[in-house]
Amino acid sequence: MQRRHLIAALPVALAWPHLRAQSFPSRQIRYIVPVAAGGGSDLVGRTVTERWGRLLNQTFVVDNIGGGGGAIACQTTAKAAPDGYTLLQGYVATHGTSPATRSKLPYDAIKDFTPVGMIGGTPNVLVVNASLPIQDMAQFIAYLRANPGRVSYGSAGQGSLTHLTMELLKDAANLFAVHIPYRGIAPAFNDLLGGQTQAMFPGLAAALPHIRSGRVRPLAVTGNARHPLLKDVPTMVEVGFKGFDALQWYGVVGPAGLPPAVLKTLNDTLGTVLAGPDLRDRLSAEAVEPSPMSPDAFGQFIRADIARWTKIARDRKIDLDA
Repeated sequence: MQRRHLIAALPVALAWPHLRAQSFPSRQIRYIVPVAAGGGSDLVGRTVTERWGRLLNQTFVVDNIGGGGGAIACQTTAKAAPDGYTLLQGYVATHGTSPATRSKLPYDAIKDFTPVGMIGGTPNVLVVNASLPIQDMAQFIAYLRANPGRVSYGSAGQGSLTHLTMELLKDAANLFAVHIPYRGIAPAFNDLLGGQTQAMFPGLAAALPHIRSGRVRPLAVTGNARHPLLKDVPTMVEVGFKGFDALQWYGVVGPAGLPPAVLKTLNDTLGTVLAGPDLRDRLSAEAVEPSPMSPDAFGQFIRADIARWTKIARDRKIDLDA
């Protein structure tokens, strides 16, 4: 009798994950942003989830978990149930530069997560203090070579994208400049504007106010095409650096093992949100260009980004855990 009951119940048990996926989401979704509230990353997360929640007819609860360069947020997400109700806004630090520069990172950026989809990104832009006699990339390179050891550049911190992008340039052009790390991009800009440092390679969103004020001069942007907000500024490729790229990107990941049906629902609806013209307008405040991707494409993008920065970190002997 018990055996007959088990056999009768088997089809229902096998169908249960599918039935659960069909009803997804049936409750609110926790959306972890790995930085403190306020700032560009938080704005991106809240802008996307506000529209995403309306589309899914469920509430997204944004949970800002800072600390450890995003490691605490990543560990929290990786340990959550893989049911789609806990998501992380992974970005270039958590799933790009940190895995490349930290040999003792307490999470695996590939194995511990399921890529859901890309949100978008903003390029980096090489800027110099406007008082310097530098108008373009050729003059910048000539200036560094004429002033060995006397040119310094700031960054948002050791191992940050602003740090590694300049190291990529130094490696590609065989240049030398002294790295001055700061605790964030704001103090780094303060010293660039004050003349304590001479150059930086920040994200475009952070640089735009200072470019518009005329206090820093943009020389080149990363990416395959000129940015619409800086149409007169060439790309790194245009000034002779083939294959040179860096992107301040944002995306969505969940714990490893998300059910395929849940993953499809999340990716499809995220793509719909990113296609909305109002979202593009809102994200333009952070110079973020929406870039929807399939889960597989986003996973490949993450692996390629980690590989790019791992190579430059090894070449430049950058290991924050050494």
